[in-house]
Amino acid sequence: MVQPDTPEYQERKEDRHTLISIITPAYNEATNLPLLYERLSNTLNGLGLEWEWVIVDDHSIDKTFPVIKDLSHHDPKVCGFRFSRNFGSHIAITCGLNHARGDCAIVMAADLQDPPEELPRLITEWQQGAQVVWAVRARREGESLSRQGLARLYYVLMRRTGALKDLPPTGADFFLIDRCVIDAFNQFQESHVSIFALINWMGFRQTSISYSKQARIYGRSGWNIEKKLKLVIDSVTSFTYMPLRLMVYIGFIVALLGFLYAGFVITNALLCGSPIQGWSSLMVVILVIGGVQMLMMGLLGEYLWRALDESRRRPRYLIETTIHQQSDSVEGIQRAE
Repeated sequence: MVQPDTPEYQERKEDRHTLISIITPAYNEATNLPLLYERLSNTLNGLGLEWEWVIVDDHSIDKTFPVIKDLSHHDPKVCGFRFSRNFGSHIAITCGLNHARGDCAIVMAADLQDPPEELPRLITEWQQGAQVVWAVRARREGESLSRQGLARLYYVLMRRTGALKDLPPTGADFFLIDRCVIDAFNQFQESHVSIFALINWMGFRQTSISYSKQARIYGRSGWNIEKKLKLVIDSVTSFTYMPLRLMVYIGFIVALLGFLYAGFVITNALLCGSPIQGWSSLMVVILVIGGVQMLMMGLLGEYLWRALDESRRRPRYLIETTIHQQSDSVEGIQRAE
């Protein structure tokens, strides 16, 4: 393998036969994939570079995989993988990167919100020496203010915890990574992790471009509130112990207030002869402390469950069917390494 930062490596990157891998997770995107293929072809064929399109079907319930099969029969540059069940978009991206053959890989969604026309800008930054190029959302068209606000809150939280400290507040989920970054990424075997946070944490030479995220044309996003909440918890628990440290601080503060209140009650009883009465106030204190304790136990459970799940060493995904771009053949069930 050609090592980075060598003349041979740079010459390979600038060669017209450089292979670009496009990684696309897809869930119920049968309508969007043909449109995306047309725009990808128009953009990449004009660059004089070889390319492949790796589509990972996250066990869609529509005709997504038959569409992938038709695209592969029409163009051998297209290959597809179908999961045996729904594993999530981040695992789908992991599968795509595990099977990418290119000198670099570009991860983009299938919903046409990430314009393929921005690919030349990403590739130019890569050819100039960047190993990770983020496409940063300058605007988000077609999204409500509440959704944009929650997304911004997530990235602010991640920056504060250190998981995504180098990314701008608007975030980025459309990016290019170099072959050496792909090889490094493939060494990780974590199941519960944010791909974007992990790549940001890995380092390498990172830069960014800005673009306008387009509105979805067809279909509905499968990125529901449950998946978003899981992503937040995965991002926090994978890269920081700050919640555990906060638990220590909260416990210390609650204990200190308890001792102060106990001293006040004892002093009032001895000096004034009238101990504080009030069943309601006592129940409020019990409920508040009990709620804080249950919250802390739940947080500890999230860390412990993830540690247990990682210790099982189960495969991160299972591939039901594969369409190879060279032979257009369909294989049976395969197990991920």
